[in-house]
Amino acid sequence: MLAALSLGQPDRVPVWELAFNEESIINVGKQLTDDVPPVKLAHEMTLEEKLKLLELLYKITRDLELDGLTSMHLFNRKLIDATHIEDEWGRISHVDRVGDIVTVKGPVAGPSDLKHLKIVHPREDEFLMLAASVSSLGREVTQVQFVVGPFRESWSMMGGMENLFYFYKDDPQFVKDLARIATDYILEIIDKGADLGADAVAVSSDLAYNQSTLMSPRHYEEYIFPYHAEIVRHIHRRGMKAIKHSDGVMWPIMDYMVEAGFDGIHPIQPQCMDIADVKAKYGKRICLMGNIDCTHLLPTGTVEEVEKAVKDTIAVAAPGGGYILSSSNTIHPSCKGENYVAMVKAAHKYGRYTI
Repeated sequence: MLAALSLGQPDRVPVWELAFNEESIINVGKQLTDDVPPVKLAHEMTLEEKLKLLELLYKITRDLELDGLTSMHLFNRKLIDATHIEDEWGRISHVDRVGDIVTVKGPVAGPSDLKHLKIVHPREDEFLMLAASVSSLGREVTQVQFVVGPFRESWSMMGGMENLFYFYKDDPQFVKDLARIATDYILEIIDKGADLGADAVAVSSDLAYNQSTLMSPRHYEEYIFPYHAEIVRHIHRRGMKAIKHSDGVMWPIMDYMVEAGFDGIHPIQPQCMDIADVKAKYGKRICLMGNIDCTHLLPTGTVEEVEKAVKDTIAVAAPGGGYILSSSNTIHPSCKGENYVAMVKAAHKYGRYTI
C-alpha cells in the first residue's frame, strides 16, 4: 500500500477500506466465523463486546490479507437521548440505526461566539483503536489514521454546511478563523497518530456531490486549500502518507488535490467519475483509490458481477502501479458480506503485477 501511495508498482494491487461500521464488520465476519458479537452500535456495546468487535476486524484483515486498516479517532461523546449524542466541543449529532452521524447543532453561530468557544485537545483514550491495531497487526498492514478535514470540522461547529456558506459572503475572515481552529485540532490528532505508529492519514469530508463540487474552485482555493496544504505538509513532516477522501465530481478541483500534495485520492466515485479518464490525466501524479461501487453493486449485485467489476477496474486503473482497490466509499451495512469477500478475492486473483 505504501508503495502504491508513492506511485510505485507493488507485487499486487493493494486492498484497503476507508471504514467499516459495526454491522458491516459483523456481516463480513460471518463469512469467516460463527463467533461474532451481537449487532449493536459502539455506544450501545459493553467493553467486552467492543473488544470482540475489534478482534473480529483484525481477523478479517488477516484472513483476507488486507493491506491497510483505518483506525477512527474515537471522540468522547455522551448520549443525550436515544438518537442524539454530544461531543466535547458541544456539537450535537443525530445517530441513526446504522450508525450514521449527522451534526444538527453546533456551539458557534457567528464570529462573536469564537471568543467563548472552549478549545478541545485530543486525549490519549481517543486513540485506543489505533493503539490496538498497531499492537495486534503491527507492520503487517499500513496503519491509517482517520481525521475529519477542516471543511467538515468547520461546518459541524455551526451545525450545518449551509450555515457556514452564508459567511463565505458575509464574513470571510470568520470562515478562516474557524478553519484555523479546526486545522490546529487536526494537526494535534495527526501528531498523536504519528506517535502511536500510523503510516498514513486519511483526511475525510466531502467537497463534492454527483453533479459538481459543493463550492466553486475559487472558494475552495481561498477557504480550504491553504489548510489542506498545511495539513499535508505536516503529515509528510511526520513521515506519513496523506490520503484525501471526497465523494462526487472532483474534476474542478483535482489540480488542487495534486498541488496540496496529497499522495492518494479516494474514492473516484463511479457514478460520476470515470477512473480510466482519471488514470490518464492524473495517474502519474497521485495514487488512485477506490471505484468499486458500494451504492448498487456491493449491496445488490451478484458475486460474479463483483468479480467482473474488480477485474475491469484493475485493467484500467492498476497498470504501472499507483492504484489501491477499495469500495467507492465505505463498507456500510447494506453491502453484502459475501460481496465484500468476493471483491477482495477478485483483487488478489486479477491484481498480480505486471498487469
